[in-house]
Amino acid sequence: MKNTPLNRRQSLAVLGSTLALPSAVWAQPGWKPTQTINYVIGVAAGGSVDLYARGIKSGLETLNLVNGQTVVADNKPGAGGLLALQQLQRSRGNAHNLGTFHTGSLAGQVTGILKADMREYVPVAMLVEETTLVAVRADSPLKTAKDLLAALRRDPGSVKIAVAPLKGLNTHLAIAKPLKVAGIDITKLTVVPFRSSADSMSALLGGHVDVVSATGPTVVPMAQAGKVRIIASAAAERGTGPLAGVLTWREQGVAADYVSYNGVLLPPGVDAEQIRFWEQALKQVAVSKDWMALVEKSGNKPMFKGYVDSHRYLQDELKATQALVAELGLDAK
Repeated sequence: MKNTPLNRRQSLAVLGSTLALPSAVWAQPGWKPTQTINYVIGVAAGGSVDLYARGIKSGLETLNLVNGQTVVADNKPGAGGLLALQQLQRSRGNAHNLGTFHTGSLAGQVTGILKADMREYVPVAMLVEETTLVAVRADSPLKTAKDLLAALRRDPGSVKIAVAPLKGLNTHLAIAKPLKVAGIDITKLTVVPFRSSADSMSALLGGHVDVVSATGPTVVPMAQAGKVRIIASAAAERGTGPLAGVLTWREQGVAADYVSYNGVLLPPGVDAEQIRFWEQALKQVAVSKDWMALVEKSGNKPMFKGYVDSHRYLQDELKATQALVAELGLDAK
């Protein structure tokens, strides 16, 4: 599925799209929130999933899209996101509950880390196309991706690589894929998981690990402050804004890329009018100036896919991730 990044000229067109669902499932005509909305975030505070969830919360409230109700951000890390999903599962049919939808959850299901089936939930929208970056400390002897590859060829276990929140999720896959393509034995890597990418970055700055694999919101501010150096991007093409000067793996001779997405889940059992309400509300967040600025400042792409395309993505990405995990030799737990 080809995704459609938004720019300010295109953004208004998004608002005109409609949700195609079987007419038999329509219910609760004109549904809108009538009580506090709980937005359960399946990671600890500080990483990109948390940042974007809070940006969505802010947009929903600031743009007055939730009928005057409050959106409560509820961080529920643990078990690869399972605790948050279990809470959403207990809210079956109650559209006053939102959850985080991101590629890491799909990777977790495939690798067996996440003991849940993402197909049971309702992916109502995707709002961010994320690039995973590889960063080292500013004083690191690893100046480029070629330096990293050379060190790993000498001894695959000699470099400590931080990922979050667990091995086998998107930040791990995003670095394991190009390293394997480059001929590194990824089964011998020293991969260190942290609760959040913010914790990964703290470990890097503290000298406890050598490399971080994380997305823009964690990495870019530290690079702009001169504390880390970004040595590779997993994007298929060179980025813009703060990533305009960052080489992709492909530009450095490694034919691999990896893209992840962030969005919003609804509980199982919601009806089509509830889906329609949230799809339309989230469209308006997606085209807002504040949202675009939040996403673009870390080098990521604001975009929008509604329920139909998000559901299709979930199904397709599960199959693609199964193939990738098998290719990388990362057996399910």
